[in-house]
Amino acid sequence: MKGWPFRVYAVLLLAFLYGPILLLPIFAFNDGAIIAFPLSGFSTRWFEALWETDALWQAARNSLLIAAFTAVLATLLGVFAARSGSMAGFRGKGLMLGFVMLPLVLPEIVIAVALLVVIRQALGLDLANWTVVLAHTVITVPFSIAILNGAFASLDPSLEEAAMDLGESRWGAFRLVTLPLVAPGIVSSLLISFIISLDDFVIAQFLTGANPTLPVYIYGLTRFVDALPLIMAMGTILVTLSITLLVIAEWFRRRGLARAGVASTGGFL
Repeated sequence: MKGWPFRVYAVLLLAFLYGPILLLPIFAFNDGAIIAFPLSGFSTRWFEALWETDALWQAARNSLLIAAFTAVLATLLGVFAARSGSMAGFRGKGLMLGFVMLPLVLPEIVIAVALLVVIRQALGLDLANWTVVLAHTVITVPFSIAILNGAFASLDPSLEEAAMDLGESRWGAFRLVTLPLVAPGIVSSLLISFIISLDDFVIAQFLTGANPTLPVYIYGLTRFVDALPLIMAMGTILVTLSITLLVIAEWFRRRGLARAGVASTGGFL
């Protein structure tokens, strides 16, 4: 059969990447407290136990709050950066955008340690939620720009010019003409930034204050063997939420490109 080596490779790669993740729901719905085969039976008691854990809810609220602020801030910065990069020409634009996208290739631990030194040693400030939001914004802005670049690049600059010719200010033309056209890209950026912030562990581990985020809280539970089923249950919820938001974000991204008459290439799915 033609092309079978590629199919075998694709199946093996998917099994390697997602096989461990598939174990999460298997053991999360297992009635036994021991993470091992054979399974003891189907049960939802570990999910029910999550509702009774106050520390878990506090960590979840903390993560959702940080992720929401990060998503809004990163998308705002991404909108203006993508607008400048796609529709305005200035000297050094490529170099500047290159530096903005640099966090994509920098290890998160480097960013976390650098910000930790600046915040604690140089500025003498205490760690809190805002320090995590700041660091998460640094790592999510490049993703926001990458998404919004496609949205802005597909726009016709003459649309804004026509609005200004009709009496609108530059800001009014941007608000009334450009923003509605790139709205699907903005929603996609918000969701992707939210997912990245919600799932991050390395930066949150270094910069979180007295109240840990959900990934940090989950990591703390790994010290206790009897808490492993709870970790599996929480992991199942996080994976399901992340995949759902990712699918929605990709739908909005493709919808924006389709409205602009541009073929969808790349993407997250």
